[in-house]
Amino acid sequence: MITNTQSGTNVAEVADGIYRINTPVPPEVIPGGFSFNQYLIVDEEPLLFHAGPRRMFPLVREAVESVTPVGRLRHVAFSHVESDESGALNDWLAAASEAAPMCGRIAALVSINDLADRPPRSLADGETVSLGKHTLRWLDAPHLPHGWECGYLFDETTRTLLCGDLFTQPGSHSQPLTESDILTPSEDLRHMLDYFSHTRRASALIEKLAATAPTTLACMHGSAWSGDGAQLLRALADALES
Repeated sequence: MITNTQSGTNVAEVADGIYRINTPVPPEVIPGGFSFNQYLIVDEEPLLFHAGPRRMFPLVREAVESVTPVGRLRHVAFSHVESDESGALNDWLAAASEAAPMCGRIAALVSINDLADRPPRSLADGETVSLGKHTLRWLDAPHLPHGWECGYLFDETTRTLLCGDLFTQPGSHSQPLTESDILTPSEDLRHMLDYFSHTRRASALIEKLAATAPTTLACMHGSAWSGDGAQLLRALADALES
């Protein structure tokens, strides 16, 4: 469903109760084209993963409103501190009076306690949060692909890994959910931009994510992916090692 015809911002359900909000960016703005995704989990305590860039806030808010009232939001979470992850955080807190930031303990310690207009709920590695039907688990993943405070949320209910910048795919337009190859285009982009930190712990951290056995990978840029997520994550680890 397109929620803004001028920008092309659109919404699609990619797992039970999880909606991908996608805004395409044309090649004349970002060479080759690009896209930004947020993921809305609709439940008793709705959660938005990725606050999005500050200047995209009106588009993302419009998209959220097409699914559920913004005032129902209770959590605004993100993988690490970066403009497209947390740029619009305070805009969401202003729009949703009962919402609070959600992040890992390192992010809270070094950034969000100061940056956010409301105190965050900081999560320890492996800590779980119930939204109602959905149970989420926070997984610390420092420097994977970048950011000391980096981590991910895994929805144990739908086996969806909200995997942030992993498997970043170029291009303006993509299917909401695909079973096609996303490793090759994401690796091509990684070789071009070298946005991974080269942490020596990459393989161990990826195995930690693979151990959750996700069946949906909710990527921040490009299509979400459906299939054997553990196998695809291990293929990424092999690619990084080579």
